[in-house]
Amino acid sequence: GWQVSMKSGSLSYILPCNRLPVQLMSQVRVYTSNGQKKDLGSEDTNGSAHGETLHKAETGRQDTASTGQKQSSPKQPIQVKVKAVLKKREYGPKYTQNNFITGVRAINEFCLKSSDLDQLRKIKRRSPHDDTETFTVYLRSDVEAKSLEVWGSPEALARERKRRKEAEIKYRENLFRNQRLLWEYKEFFGNTKPRSSTAAMFFKGPGKVVMVAICINGLNFFFKLLAWVYTGSASMFSEAIHSLADTCNQALLALGISQSARTPDPSHPYGFTNMRYIASLISGVGIFMMGAGLSWYHGIIGLLHPHPVESLLWAYCILAGSLVSEGATLLVAINEIRRSARAKGLSFYQYVVQSRDPSTNVVLLEDAAAVLSVAVAATCMGLTSLTGNPYYDSVGSLGVGTLLGTVSAFLIYTNTEALLGRSIEPEQLQRLTELLESDPVVRAIHDVKATDMGMSKVRFKAEVDFDGRVVTRSYLEKQDIEQLLQEIQQVKTLEELEAFMLKHGENIIDTLGAEVDRLEKDLKQRNPDVRHVDLEIL
Repeated sequence: GWQVSMKSGSLSYILPCNRLPVQLMSQVRVYTSNGQKKDLGSEDTNGSAHGETLHKAETGRQDTASTGQKQSSPKQPIQVKVKAVLKKREYGPKYTQNNFITGVRAINEFCLKSSDLDQLRKIKRRSPHDDTETFTVYLRSDVEAKSLEVWGSPEALARERKRRKEAEIKYRENLFRNQRLLWEYKEFFGNTKPRSSTAAMFFKGPGKVVMVAICINGLNFFFKLLAWVYTGSASMFSEAIHSLADTCNQALLALGISQSARTPDPSHPYGFTNMRYIASLISGVGIFMMGAGLSWYHGIIGLLHPHPVESLLWAYCILAGSLVSEGATLLVAINEIRRSARAKGLSFYQYVVQSRDPSTNVVLLEDAAAVLSVAVAATCMGLTSLTGNPYYDSVGSLGVGTLLGTVSAFLIYTNTEALLGRSIEPEQLQRLTELLESDPVVRAIHDVKATDMGMSKVRFKAEVDFDGRVVTRSYLEKQDIEQLLQEIQQVKTLEELEAFMLKHGENIIDTLGAEVDRLEKDLKQRNPDVRHVDLEIL
């Protein structure tokens, strides 16, 4: 019952049984990154073409009259599909061949001249700056090759870098020396340079308030010190110390205002606006140490060692003048805060508690404490003059010290909170998130952080889940669809497919970057407080 058939490149067995026949097709195609394919089959002794069927099994039907067997079922072949994939490219731990660098970096880091860059390929890329749309970059590999061509070897390039670094350090030392000579020249011959913007800050806004407070508190300190020397009153001594502390602290505030106007530099990319908060924090500590500490000390000494108080007539006159001057400064600070709070859409209390303007807040609280301390000192001195008991005067000194301690604690707390980087108001944060989520290119936003950097400057950060379909459609709307269709129809090999995908994939990524820039620009335009926006692609 065996029937054997031999063919070229195939072997067929015909078995007289009821088993189902099986047809095996073992043709396998392997694709490489260059678009070639190979067909692997069984061994062919005479080199016949690939793809021919290797095994065939057929079943015949015997004579029903003699054998009585049933006809076998039809053939059911088993096919195996192999997925064609590109060969994975290994880039290694460090790959900089496709990096772009600017002309400034090429000149500084690779010691080239501008004429050397003219011979290199120039590539226009989307600019990261708001004032320009595109800028020119160079391939890092081209710049490295050009630097080796100019300097001959990596060792010669390293020596030139070291020489330029030493020259830069020497230049900075000479610059510092020249600046000092120029300052001495101005001191000797007079400075005829027009008033700078930093000096102009002290003639309006918080700077004006601070300068008025410095002048008035300086005069108050002088006259209160004379009154204390004449009367020996402990309350008057506390008032003199209070005015001295206010004068010193407000001079520190003026320094903070001038430093906050400095332009950002590479060491401080977000600027120096926090200098106002730092100066206000130090001012609060100074009020506590000088004002409250000395007042408590003098009051306790007065209670332990009381002594009679001389005529208080001059002290009353000086306190009255101090009350008028401190009240005038207080009104200036109140008007400035009201104007600023109205511009921000906040109430007077919210503006003060949130420490929106630390310099004006310090002047406001110090002058308010000064007015109240004048009232406390006058009351205690009056009781002392009526009863002849010097203990009232010492209690007044303790009361002034307690008032100054309370003010200093509030200043330390509010400025510390501002320096730690607190979040903005929930309503404002909700407006920013709704603005992003209402854009069609955004699916969702996560991990939103909005930090108040001080002086009404907000830094906004969020992780954004972009809709790739909308981004791709935005790219396709700027393309010629018929030409794009022709490019697709011309793709025949894997190499052409890879080149097509790489070309348009990079363009789509550039479109995504343009969408990020657009969202950041919209956030800044609709919310002027937002100065820095960091949108991370999720």
